[in-house]
Amino acid sequence: MKISAIISEYNPFHSGHLYHIKKTKALTEDSLLIVLMSGNFTQRGIPSIMDKWSRAKMAVLNGADLVLELPTLFSLSSAEFFSHGAVSILNGLNSIDYLSFGSECGDVNNIILIAEVLSNEPLKYKTLLKDYLNKGLPFTTSRTLALKDYLKETSILNNTIDSLLSSPNNILAIEYCKSLIKLNSNIKPLTIERIGGGYNDSSLNPIFSSATSIRDYLKNNEDLNPLSEHMPKASYDILSTLKNEGYDFVFEEKIFSFIKYKLLCNKNNLSLIPEASEGLDNKILKEIINSSSLNELILKVKSKRYTYTRINRILCQYFIGFDNYDILSLRKTCPNYIRPLAFNENGSKILKNIKLNSEVKILTKLLKDTNPFLQLDLQGTRAYSLLCNNIKENSDFLYPPFILNS
Repeated sequence: MKISAIISEYNPFHSGHLYHIKKTKALTEDSLLIVLMSGNFTQRGIPSIMDKWSRAKMAVLNGADLVLELPTLFSLSSAEFFSHGAVSILNGLNSIDYLSFGSECGDVNNIILIAEVLSNEPLKYKTLLKDYLNKGLPFTTSRTLALKDYLKETSILNNTIDSLLSSPNNILAIEYCKSLIKLNSNIKPLTIERIGGGYNDSSLNPIFSSATSIRDYLKNNEDLNPLSEHMPKASYDILSTLKNEGYDFVFEEKIFSFIKYKLLCNKNNLSLIPEASEGLDNKILKEIINSSSLNELILKVKSKRYTYTRINRILCQYFIGFDNYDILSLRKTCPNYIRPLAFNENGSKILKNIKLNSEVKILTKLLKDTNPFLQLDLQGTRAYSLLCNNIKENSDFLYPPFILNS
């Protein structure tokens, strides 16, 4: 059987995600589909609007056959580590034929071309990059200019390098392909062009609305009915039911008071977060005293060098407790387990296939385990329980995978 994979957040699952699943199955002759999904915290450094079990259920009800949890270590990392961690997990299953991802450009060949240059770093490219860096230009600018010079013979691609290296889905797509190249993986990449609202768009879009716009709408409006036009029925029904039951939806500002308290009590621990180096930790500590919200703090700290998202991730990592783990060492390894959050009958077949073809442990029920990846996942749920009254600190031991029977 053919198996495709999607790396996702589904925060929450909307009509654009359904389109991606349908297009993936159409392009791969109705392959079975694994989704590797972020847990309770996402790559931009924010808590998910609803818990991982609810979001995994949405995915299976909308065509995914198996939803696995992407470990918290990777889900809260930069594009490079997020992608490499996720691709390494999928590659280790020895069962995946295709990796499908969205992109603004929609051309997998262009994405692969850039990924190959950035992975192999030919001498000519490295020399060009060094020359631009020596002129005092920022790394991202230098990289774009060096790529343009290196690929100047490819005029069509040359005109699109700026957007390829600046659009969020393109950036992730390039990182996915870089990881496949570095792992010498047999998984074939394919991309679906993103249409409708952009990744960061905050307004609902008549074609496909972004997850950001749906979260913003949910934050600012009581009436959910307009969202029914932007989400598949199964997703909207789950969202509506949770709303009617008084579900405690999580928005990023909820973590601010916890972060402020921890920073004031454990000032030295922030420096243990790898990305909070070079004085960034001191800048955060200086500004938090006079900040009354998460957004205010980040705006005071951000600069051309330190982006809003990077600071968000650092604060979220600190909130969870990344400072208690050797993150740099863990990023060089790969967990030896997978954790199903939801699956259907085809998903059960995929799990059997994984068991036959790999040595990865399949955790459908958690026992005490000292694996640092799993410990961070458990710590993530404990932290999330402070933000969402519906989740208990030991929910990982209480919630079995959602199983959709035919």
